[in-house]
Amino acid sequence: MPVPQESDCFQDEWSEMPSSRPLMLFHRGRAARQQLDERRRESFLQKFKSSLHFPQETHSLTAPDPFSPAKLGEKVVLHGYLGTSASLSKKLFFVQLISKNRVRSIQLVSSSGSLPGRDPLAQEHVRRLPMHTPVAVTGLIRERKQQPDQESGDVEKILHVEIDLLSVQPLNEFPSDIIATPDTVFGPEQRHLQLRGDVGLRSALANRSAIGFFLRSNLHDIGFVEVETPLLFKSTPEGAREFIVPTRRKGLAYALPQSPQQYKQILMGSGMTKYFQFARCFRDEDLRTDRQPEFTQLDMEMSFAGADEVMGVIEDLIRPLWSQFCEGRLPEPFPRLGYAEAMSRYGSDKPDTRIEPKISRVDYLLPGDLINKITPLQDPVVEALTLRFGTSAESQTSDMRNFITKFLESPEGMSFIQNPEGGPGIFIVDSTKPLQGLQALGFEAAERIEDLYDIQDGDLLILQARPNRPFSGGSTALGNLRLALHTAAVREGHLEPLKGFAPLWITDFPLFSPISHTEPGQGGNAGLAATHHPFTSPKTSDDVDMLLMDPTRVVGDHYDLVINGIELGGGSRRIHSADMQAFIMRDILKMTSARLADFSHLLEVLRAGCPPHAGIALGFDRLVALMLGKSSVREVIAFPKTGKGDDVLVKSPGPLSDEILQTYSLQYRP
Repeated sequence: MPVPQESDCFQDEWSEMPSSRPLMLFHRGRAARQQLDERRRESFLQKFKSSLHFPQETHSLTAPDPFSPAKLGEKVVLHGYLGTSASLSKKLFFVQLISKNRVRSIQLVSSSGSLPGRDPLAQEHVRRLPMHTPVAVTGLIRERKQQPDQESGDVEKILHVEIDLLSVQPLNEFPSDIIATPDTVFGPEQRHLQLRGDVGLRSALANRSAIGFFLRSNLHDIGFVEVETPLLFKSTPEGAREFIVPTRRKGLAYALPQSPQQYKQILMGSGMTKYFQFARCFRDEDLRTDRQPEFTQLDMEMSFAGADEVMGVIEDLIRPLWSQFCEGRLPEPFPRLGYAEAMSRYGSDKPDTRIEPKISRVDYLLPGDLINKITPLQDPVVEALTLRFGTSAESQTSDMRNFITKFLESPEGMSFIQNPEGGPGIFIVDSTKPLQGLQALGFEAAERIEDLYDIQDGDLLILQARPNRPFSGGSTALGNLRLALHTAAVREGHLEPLKGFAPLWITDFPLFSPISHTEPGQGGNAGLAATHHPFTSPKTSDDVDMLLMDPTRVVGDHYDLVINGIELGGGSRRIHSADMQAFIMRDILKMTSARLADFSHLLEVLRAGCPPHAGIALGFDRLVALMLGKSSVREVIAFPKTGKGDDVLVKSPGPLSDEILQTYSLQYRP
């Protein structure tokens, strides 16, 4: 090691020393550091060795009745974490032992009196150990004479007995630089401490496990076979962006599956009759509260089956699941609503039918000059929506006016005002004004709308225009506004929060939709993309005929399960004919020969006498979040990604080194 160079500020001091003195001091300092490092190393090695062997617990605080059939005076071994403590004197010390799952605690009592089997240093050790330290303790059960009231909180206290401490063995230590109190809020980069300190998060994961077990057991009982399909698949244009996994073979890569769709269809052509799995799926898409780049879905497929059979199985699975884990009963059967009707009534293909106001078309009632004022569109559809608060008649009008003014001035409201198809026309019913505040509609229109909606003082009437063409996509501007206004009204206390569960099947989706610039589609040249995926079958014989005349009018045999405005999953009857599948891809979607070749494996399976089949995939993360009343799927996933797709605990995704880039024949684009 080189000798340290003299700095300018110490030049005089060093110059007065003998020439060998700086080198001697340097080596002496290095020796001291080495001795310190050796002592530290010996300390943590000794601590680790002592934690390798610890007594097995005789009773578990996680059990419903931990000390049955134990008796007073019996020697027990318990495992858990140290909690809060209190020192009454130099000879008497109390500390809570929190169960391994951190939901129950018992008081440990450490005294300095002699007792057979007691470690004379036990009290010294337990006083020194910090909170949250995992320990194995040995002690005697004794009756707790002073039994305080049970405190509210996440941890249930055992009050009828306590443990007279004989010995304590620390199994690790909680560092002093981490502040962990009941009020501490840990960020996602400390997810392990979030989970440890939040019983709600751990409970959600336990419930997720129980829900999964229930579903798996019931599917086994009705003849479904669980089959795992590969995660290393290949890139095929199904509709969403994929995650690519490069290989060391130059120019070749895997793709992580968007879903096991093709594999489960292959299974149907392989003689399987009822398949399921809890499948891990991967989609490189923009994230929302209900989306993650990797997620779990309950994937199912049935051969010799159609839509009705699949929906029947799902209903028979979901109803008892709700009875087991949620309050209330679900209807039998679930209501069904066509896509066009859902978009017309609710402005959404996943409507929350608990929200009462529905949308109505009213352009035939309105004067042309009013329509021209609210939209630049030619020959538009104009729809209306009303909103009513439950406040007293005296304050309804002012309450509504203040509410809608605040909403429209908010960033959320501005997005509706700036709609290029025209902002919403806003009217507040007020009996003190001409035509109750609807004078802009004209006498006839105002009168007919009064009858149509049975309006009263304080009601909000909204008019919104949209293009006069068939519905596409998942929502309309008025449908989005309907939901946003209801959410804001509940948040501000004008409406009661919605209760209960309202399941609904949405059916009769268009088989094809115009290509969206935000989704890659299937890469065809027809200006169309499969609404669901390119394997969905037309619904009827007439729809098959319509393929040759106007593909945009073809209805697909596709069905979505919606509960409380949340799309829990979707499925369809599949195309089981190789010729029909190739025709859809080649002649309707106008996929290139190279793209069509990506599906040659599936076409070959269908060609080999594949039977009719249908299936569905339920978003398991969303299902659990809905059942547990969570607003985000992140609350029911152990290690969720952030809105940017990062795992900030483990710091992924991470950069690629030059060595890795070279190994996989990759290079950065300039």
